[in-house]
Amino acid sequence: MEGICREDLLVIEKQIGRFPRNVRRVMKRCTYGFPVVIETFPVVEGKPFPTLYWLTCPFLVREISRLEEKGWIREFEKLIMTDLIFRERYIQSHSEIKKRRMNFTKDEFVKTKLSEVGTGGIRDLTKVKCLHLHVADYLAGVKNPVGERVLKMIKNYTCNLQYCAHELFES
Repeated sequence: MEGICREDLLVIEKQIGRFPRNVRRVMKRCTYGFPVVIETFPVVEGKPFPTLYWLTCPFLVREISRLEEKGWIREFEKLIMTDLIFRERYIQSHSEIKKRRMNFTKDEFVKTKLSEVGTGGIRDLTKVKCLHLHVADYLAGVKNPVGERVLKMIKNYTCNLQYCAHELFES
């Protein structure tokens, strides 16, 4: 696995509850040094895997899940339909992901399949699918307006309890 060490893989395994497959590197770390976002290869065993960035931070996953439970996926989809500037920025973020994925394969079939979908395999670019996905993209440097707004809603998106150190390694 390119650009990732054994210790990171062990932490990610504890964070997501299974051994991580297809990891290329850690894209973002928290203030305590733990992985927050990983980059995956967009091709697994010769097949397209459209999720380029994966949110691993248990603290952020929990906070974002709370927003999803409150109906924020639907609210963002409404915003995409009614705010032309927001929609254009959102569609542009999908284009940026598509471009980044193309750097990983020369296979024309895989390139075609990956070019047909946005981040996380989203086909209808007026849909959001899940907020975690968009936050991962944003934290990986993609100008994703959904991810940006979600983080603003969370306000302090750094856990102050060293969640990974306490919850993952002291239990």
